[in-house]
Amino acid sequence: MDNSILSLLIWLPIFAGVAVILIGNERANMARWISIVVAVLVFVMSLSLYTDFDTSTQLMQFEEKATWIAHFNIFYHLGVDGISMPLIILTTFSTILVIIAGWEVIQTRPAHYMAAFLMMEGLIIGVFASLDAILFYAFWEASLIPMLLIIGVWGGDNRVYAAIKFFLYTFLGSVFMLVSLIYMYNKGGSFSILAMHDLNLTTTEQAWIFWAFFMAFAVKVPMFPVHTWLPDAHVQAPTGGSVILAAIMLKMGGYGFFRFSLPITPDAALQFSDIIIILSLIAIVYIGFVALVQRDMKKLIAYSSISHMGFVTLGVFALFLAYKPGMTEAALLGLEGAMVQMVSHGFISAAMFLVVGVLYDRLHSREISTYGGVINSMPKFTGFAVLFAMANVGLPGTSGFVGEFMVILGVVQANIWYGVLAGSTLVIGAAYTLWMVKRVFWGAVTNPEVGSLSDVNAREFSILALLAIVIVAMGLYPQPIIDVMHVTIEHLLNQALTSKL
Repeated sequence: MDNSILSLLIWLPIFAGVAVILIGNERANMARWISIVVAVLVFVMSLSLYTDFDTSTQLMQFEEKATWIAHFNIFYHLGVDGISMPLIILTTFSTILVIIAGWEVIQTRPAHYMAAFLMMEGLIIGVFASLDAILFYAFWEASLIPMLLIIGVWGGDNRVYAAIKFFLYTFLGSVFMLVSLIYMYNKGGSFSILAMHDLNLTTTEQAWIFWAFFMAFAVKVPMFPVHTWLPDAHVQAPTGGSVILAAIMLKMGGYGFFRFSLPITPDAALQFSDIIIILSLIAIVYIGFVALVQRDMKKLIAYSSISHMGFVTLGVFALFLAYKPGMTEAALLGLEGAMVQMVSHGFISAAMFLVVGVLYDRLHSREISTYGGVINSMPKFTGFAVLFAMANVGLPGTSGFVGEFMVILGVVQANIWYGVLAGSTLVIGAAYTLWMVKRVFWGAVTNPEVGSLSDVNAREFSILALLAIVIVAMGLYPQPIIDVMHVTIEHLLNQALTSKL
């Protein structure tokens, strides 16, 4: 396999985005076609990471390494394992969706819109593929810029406020991460992430570094109580922005816990795990109740995302509930469940926001009260919407069930009461999701405009059908994804449960 595949996946969409900007908005159709061709090409190329992946080793694969800033021992170092590879494929898949979704809808600066998503795709792949901490940080921060522009330029009436709030929250959290990376460089003489995994840090050092990482990753997930930027960003963002924000950018925070917090600061993670678990349970339960009272469909789904991502952080730190002999299987189940939940939520959240986008494109309203009886005029669309709603609830047979079930099963084995509390979200999630479905899709037509709606066109049908296939396939047979990550997560578990003191 060509060892430059990761560089191609990163830089091809970035340079294509520059080319699309140069083509300009006057030749919008050319810009659209170049964007979709590049997005599909990058996705097809990314599949080779899966087909050529060696599931028997925890070592990094497809590695590339070149000197970048020799004076500070900084390298252009790339590689993937069973944690990062599925997230890269999720990124390339989601980019195709948002470009197709904005094909006809975006009429204001369409070339710039497409270019922003292409560039963001390359930058986010860079985050997941970086093995040098400074390279990781550069991609991490740079990925904020396209999303800032997407919300600020193509967003709703209050878009500037939401864009600035999004940027300040995420940027401020990242500053703490940078300080901790520089500290570890001074201690170990290397910015290599894998070398940082082997640093011998004292209890105090681990505690400070753990909370510095926590500030960066918790904001990105986002965890309670630093979640308030997300509903504003989602409500104001265009449909494509909401899709990438929920499907990909939130996963960067979860990935950070896997890549940095657990292997670098295992003792601090154990020490503070109860705090993180409690915050995760608050996100799962309390935010679920907050979602229940929302009148705006986008805001409801945004709060739903916070609740579902609580399962990721719960699964990650619940392994420390099993910090005793004979419980490693429960810990492994929780970690694998967290990873499956990240991938699954990527597909389901994308589908849910696209459903809202289809309705918004027709009536320019996200208010639940605007609708009612949509099934009467849009039966095909309603079929997809109900399927995605069931996946959001965690119905067996959909991908939404697999990750949450694995996390709950792992937590129950370690602490029955935490497991019961986490499991309660299945009831709460069913309540707010089905309540929305009832008011929007079922019953008689309450708004004359709803009665005249046209069902999904070929473009919309293809996007929703593709997501439906993936969600059902992953729900019925998740083993291929679990196999890819198993050895890597098993190795991570051994790192996390091995004290450095």
